[in-house]
Amino acid sequence: MSLDTDIGGTTDLLPQMPRRAAALTGAARAAGTTGTHRYAELHAHSAYSFLDGANEPEDLVGAAAELGLEAMALTDHDGMPGIVRHAQAGRAHALPTIHGTELTLEDGSHLPILARSPRGYHHLCAAISRHNLAAGHRTDPAHRLPILAADLSSTCLILTGTANGPLRRALGDPHRPDTWDLAAADAALGQLIDLFGHDGIAVEICLDGGPTDAALTAALTKLASGHHLPLIATGAVRCARPADSRLADVLTATRLRTDLESADGHLPALGRWLRGPQDMARLHRRASHAVDAAAEIARDLAFDLALVAPGLPDPEVPAEHTPATWLRELTRRGALARYGTETEDPEAWRVLAHELDVIESLGFPGYFLIVRSIVDFCERAGILCQGRGSAANSAVCYALGITAVDAVRHRMLFERFLSPGRAGYPDIDLDIEACRREEVIQHVYAHYGREYAAQVANVISYRPRSAVRDAARALGHPAGLQDAWASRMTHHWRTVRADDSAAVNGPATDVPPEQVLDVAERLLRLPRHLASTPAAWCWPTAPSPRSARCAGPRWRDAPSCSGTRTTAPPRAWSNSTCWDWAS
Repeated sequence: MSLDTDIGGTTDLLPQMPRRAAALTGAARAAGTTGTHRYAELHAHSAYSFLDGANEPEDLVGAAAELGLEAMALTDHDGMPGIVRHAQAGRAHALPTIHGTELTLEDGSHLPILARSPRGYHHLCAAISRHNLAAGHRTDPAHRLPILAADLSSTCLILTGTANGPLRRALGDPHRPDTWDLAAADAALGQLIDLFGHDGIAVEICLDGGPTDAALTAALTKLASGHHLPLIATGAVRCARPADSRLADVLTATRLRTDLESADGHLPALGRWLRGPQDMARLHRRASHAVDAAAEIARDLAFDLALVAPGLPDPEVPAEHTPATWLRELTRRGALARYGTETEDPEAWRVLAHELDVIESLGFPGYFLIVRSIVDFCERAGILCQGRGSAANSAVCYALGITAVDAVRHRMLFERFLSPGRAGYPDIDLDIEACRREEVIQHVYAHYGREYAAQVANVISYRPRSAVRDAARALGHPAGLQDAWASRMTHHWRTVRADDSAAVNGPATDVPPEQVLDVAERLLRLPRHLASTPAAWCWPTAPSPRSARCAGPRWRDAPSCSGTRTTAPPRAWSNSTCWDWAS
């Protein structure tokens, strides 16, 4: 459809809209006449956007619940590392959560994408995974729209983005409405509709309280109406509350490797914190129906991430066996070698039978067989490998040769390792000699395929030294002082304050200014970037991300460099993501 480029036009195209878009807009406009509004935030960044969000997902969800929002979406950049914490927080606050990301396209524009369902979540994770794998090495994301559309298969909702989105970019310089090209924006929107489908697009409007708000509202309203699409208000949120906006600005300056004064042109005129329904309606007073439309669409997008149940690859078993019967057979063989016959050691066989019953009741035989297969490879290759941790409480692990501790002889408590009331796979940690660990890594890749095996990423968080250095730079202090102040910090996590006797090395007077310490204290323990580790692995049943910019939940620090963690993911998390395998 070709649009009239006179953005001042007021022609109401609502009667021509499809039923779904018309219903959304009509209901929203009706709400606007009563003075009461509903709102759900569909575009928000947490600290897991790494230097583009000031709060943990829990803080954002807590603030959204306080403000009375109907739902909360998380759209961190180029992945979903905070999405599980987001979902858990939503469950704790009884607030529906929406799961998405904001992907970087090949032209540098940003495209927010929201999963409609667990199936959409799988498709979105897989799209990110395939993109990372196709690059062949770590590089900045550069998604292509046609490939992305094919990968998502109409399972997600695409927002047109803010000033850095493809629609607003096509429109023109956000500060010069007189130069805007509505025809180019119309063509860009038409391309998105052609690729993702009419029901897969919503026009996003995000205002900053500036002099261009009226023109932008008119232009986007006309574009949405002309294509019979819903107009959705968002806050493009970077922090939870107004008090967090200073920290958000510091993170922006850090991302740009400059100070706050130099970064001023990149900071929003209006703070990007969460706002309640009435505040959003006042900001979008020229199109307040867009506020209510966001709440209405959120009802169709929210789902509990617990519905995304993962699985493990099918273990290799002889044709005449199932995973359960093959695990029993291997355990029987190992028990004969370690305990003798049932007559010789009835207690050991009783314990083994009990453990196997629990393992089978929870559906975990395949998991034990996968770990056993890695141990077998190490034995054949002469690589030192031994299980440790709570797995030592299992007589089955001992019989399989995974651990070297006789759980029966030492009267170990199996329930510390695995019990019927436990929601998720147990931890079986394997210590593998460091000098030959790469051989095991390559074996896993060769056996399961690079699309089905992934090394887990670590979240690298701010510690005192990095927090003080980045805070000092953002506040304009010279590089020499940044390094000097940072070098006086210890490596602990508690505080950057000098009144902690362990916090600062050197004279008490030679410490950073209070303003630097205030900012650094806020930065402390926030996620800063991702890194990969060979010490944790996952084997999902669907292709999984494996680069440092993978989708996935919160990651923890890697275990000892001498060990490789081989535990499986909790069941509530996606089988197309990297897992937090720590207990």
